Amino acid sequence: MTLRDIADALLTVGVPVFHYEAHQQSDRYIVWAEDGQVGALWADGKLEEQWLGGTIDYFTKAEYDDSIVAIQAALNEIDVSWRLESVQYEDFSGYIHYEWTWAAWLG
Repeated sequence: MTLRDIADALLTVGVPVFHYEAHQQSDRYIVWAEDGQVGALWADGKLEEQWLGGTIDYFTKAEYDDSIVAIQAALNEIDVSWRLESVQYEDFSGYIHYEWTWAAWLG
């Protein structure tokens, strides 16, 4: 698994995907980022296996948006562990904001 695999999986959802930030989007979009190491296996003083974690934020103005299911299915397809952390309505922008955390073994 690589970080590019996560980006490619999110691109299958069919909405614009950005890494770290997005500006002046008008409709639906995804922003994802890696946040840091969430686990590791060390042997003989060397890092043998590493798990990274991060966030995926989906912004939509559509109620009952099918892309939520598509995002979760895309993550399942590449064996990324994930959790839906929150769903919030943002008054100032009119977006419904979904936030997932994820963890993946990056060999």
